[in-house]
This record gives sequence, structure tokens and C-alpha cells, in this order.
Amino acid sequence: MKKFYLTTPVYYVNDVPHLGHAYTTVAADTLIRYKRLAGYDAFFLTGTDEHGNKILQAAKKNNLAPIEMADKMSANFKKLWEKLYISYNDFIRTTQTRHTKVVKKIFLKLYEKGDIYKGEYEGWYCISCESFWLESQLKEGKFCPDCGREVEKIKEESYFFKLSRYQKPLLSYFKAHPNFVLPSTRMNEVVEFVKRGLKDLSVTRLNLKWGIPCPIDGKHTIYVWVDALINYISALGYLEDNFRFSKFWPADVQLVGKDILKFHAIIWPALLMALGLELPKMVFAHGWWKIKGEKMSKSKKNVVDPLKLAEGYGTDCLRYFLLREVPFGEDGNFSYSSFIKRINSDLSNDLGNLLNRVLPLVIRYCGGKVPSPSKEEKEDKNLREKIDDLFPSLEKSMETLSFSDALSKIWEIVRVGNLYIDRCAPWQLAKREEKSRLNTVLYNSLEVLRILSILLSPFIPKSAEKMWAQLGLQEDLKLQSLEKAKIWGQLPPGVLVQKGPPLFPRIKE
Repeated sequence: MKKFYLTTPVYYVNDVPHLGHAYTTVAADTLIRYKRLAGYDAFFLTGTDEHGNKILQAAKKNNLAPIEMADKMSANFKKLWEKLYISYNDFIRTTQTRHTKVVKKIFLKLYEKGDIYKGEYEGWYCISCESFWLESQLKEGKFCPDCGREVEKIKEESYFFKLSRYQKPLLSYFKAHPNFVLPSTRMNEVVEFVKRGLKDLSVTRLNLKWGIPCPIDGKHTIYVWVDALINYISALGYLEDNFRFSKFWPADVQLVGKDILKFHAIIWPALLMALGLELPKMVFAHGWWKIKGEKMSKSKKNVVDPLKLAEGYGTDCLRYFLLREVPFGEDGNFSYSSFIKRINSDLSNDLGNLLNRVLPLVIRYCGGKVPSPSKEEKEDKNLREKIDDLFPSLEKSMETLSFSDALSKIWEIVRVGNLYIDRCAPWQLAKREEKSRLNTVLYNSLEVLRILSILLSPFIPKSAEKMWAQLGLQEDLKLQSLEKAKIWGQLPPGVLVQKGPPLFPRIKE
């Protein structure tokens, strides 16, 4: 069986889970569900990043031990993932022993190899982002280029990773693997950054009480971003129990937001090169959701809470909007108006309408049972061929993580299904008592819904399951496959359909 390994970043627990976290993780979940549907042994890793100054400060402010604070905040992410139907295989926390042991072993391994050395660091540090910056990178007035907060100048003893040693190997790798970073605009950014020159990376902090202790010097703590990146292999048991690691590494896709691309496309591959390990096949950096063109931030009080959106409008409505509204990789503007318009137009008017048209006709004219089709006519053949023709382009869209484009292909099937009913007019066939033709039209319409249930299961999983159940099918939808969706005529005649309440009631603004 083909293997597939997918990761999201470990999310920093000092952050309140926001729409950006939901976006990355819903996209990852959709991709992994699709890969399982396509027959892959697919493994999905997510988790939380729990070390660093911000956690220590927040814990003190709340009169908690740092681990108690991390426990509380990590639970918030798990709660959101449960609400969003995230089907991860493993949830790693960077405070877990299975992770901290591997981080220490890797640090020691790189030190013994000569890739880590002791020196002195002097430069600008953003506590909020846990990031070091060159003075030339700062915004005017000594502010962080990422979060905009004031940075502080640090001069202290530190251990350094020889990042500069890997400048040429990285550029050679990028040239040989042009799709290592996608979209291509992000790859161009990474290449230009590396060409400007890489400086050695400070990988420890002095006297930091909350982090993984440096294994060769107890006064130092390992830099939180180096610690965090290693989760992708520590979760697979690297240097501990290599069975899972040898099975799934290298990662097929590592999904990240564009704001943390530098860590994943430069520092992370350099660390892997130093360890003699294969690099991920793809790092995909998606864009941001903004409000009126501005990045969401707590300071601007324009953060959209995905949990409240899911609870207020439905999880599948949120999943659909995030994946359909904006091409994956580009920035998007969120507004409640566009959200409601998309749901009413696509889910209520198109998909919901198709289901709510077909099932009552089957109940009225066939006693609620799936009829047996008879001789195929031109309209039936056109319907089947149009659907067959969409599969190759749908699969191509999913291979390039073009979720919006993939959904547009599936919606062509929805529209073809609605158009087929309009043209064949089963109510007129019933009036003319053309029972054989009526049965064929209704069977084909139900078959379209069966195929749609399978194809939509990675995107809107619970709604797809409800559609599947209303078709009267007893076999678990999760046991279906992409191949079964491609084979026309799999719906067994005689099955009793079960009309339920509307899947997507129209939303009033």
C-alpha cells in the first residue's frame, strides 16, 4: 500500500486558536481524508508547541506552573479539532518525553559532528515570535517585521548551528527540486533569501527556565524553534523506535502558514541535511485570512473565532467556505456577508436543492425504494460521460492542493445533476405513466448523489455521511474509495431511502 505523511506545524499554546490555525488544519484534514479515499496508508500529525518565554510569563500571570498552563492551552486546540472533525493520527506535545529525548539526542549528535559550536550572540530578539532578527530586517523604530512588536537587543553566550555551511547545498537542492516549496512565489522568496547569505543560527538561550535543557551545558536551554521543528521526526520515533520513522519519512507534504515559511524551508531542511536525512517532498505555505485587507490580530480586535463560527453556522459550512472561497496559497478577506452568501449559494441552493428534489420524487413515485434502471438513453449517457470526464481534473487539483478548484469540479457534478432533472422532468414522466423511463431517471439522480457523497466526504465529512444515510446505504461511508465513486451503477436497487431535514437551511444575514 502506498504511504503518505502529512504534517501541520505544532501550534504555539500561548495563542488563542484562531481562523488561521483552523485554515491550516482543515486543509490538512481534507487532504489526508482524500488520500485515504484514494487508497493510501496516510498518517496525519499535528500538535502543540509548549516551551518558551511567553508560556512562562503567562503561567506566572495566572499563578500556574508552566506545564499546567500548557495543559490548559493545549486542550483548547484539541477541543477545536474535535469540533472541526479533524482526523489526525497523532497529536504531539513538545513537552512530552518522547519529544524532549529526541531533541536532546539530535542536539548532541550535531554538536559531536561539529555543526553546533559555542559562541556569543548579539542581536535583536522578538519575545512574542520567539525569533531573532538582523537589524536590517527590523521595521523602522526597532519593531519585529512579523508581529510589529518592539524587539530587544540581546548579547549573551550561545550555541550556534552552522546554518551558513548549508547555503550552497540548499540552493542546489532548490534548483533540483523546484516544487519543494509551493506556491512558486514562495519558492522564489526562499531562494532570494538564501542567496543573500545565511548566518549561523543561535540555537540556545541562557537562563531560560521553561524549555528543553541543553544536553552539553546546563545553563542553556534549546531555542524553541529548533525544538518545535524536530516534532516532525520525534513523533515518528526517530532515534528511539525507528519503525514508524522508516515507514513514513520523508513527509510528503508539510503545511504551514506563510509567516513561518523561513523556518520550514530553510532552517528545517538545513537541520535535516546535517543529520543526513531526506528532506520533505513538499512544503506548502498558504496565505492569511484578513479582515478588510488587514491581518487578524488580538491587538486590532479583529480575530475571528472558528469555534464560534462552527457552533453558530455548522462545522461543514465553515470547512466548505475556507476551502472554496480562496485559492489555497493566496490571501483572502473574511466577512460574514461573503460567508453567508457562499453557503446559501453553493450548499443550500445547489447541493441541498439536488438532494431535496430527488428524494421526495423517489418516495412519491417509487414507494421510497431505489428503482431499477432500464435502457440508457442519450440524456443518461451524457450525464455519465460528463461525470466520468471530471475525475482526472479533480485528481489533478487535489495533487496540487488546489482545494477551491477541486470543489468547483465537484460542483460541476452538482449542477449537471440538477440540469439532468430539469431536462428529464420526472414529474412529467409520471404524469404520462412512463414508469420505465421514470425509474431510470430517478435511479441516475440517486447515483449522482451517491458519487457526490463519496467525493465530498473529505471536504464536508458529516454532511456527506448524512447524504449517504438518506440514500439508505448501510455500508460505512469511510469504507468507500475513489475507485468506487468512479464506477457507475453501484447503488443497489430496492434500498429504502430516508429523507431527513434539510442539510443546509438557508442562513439569514
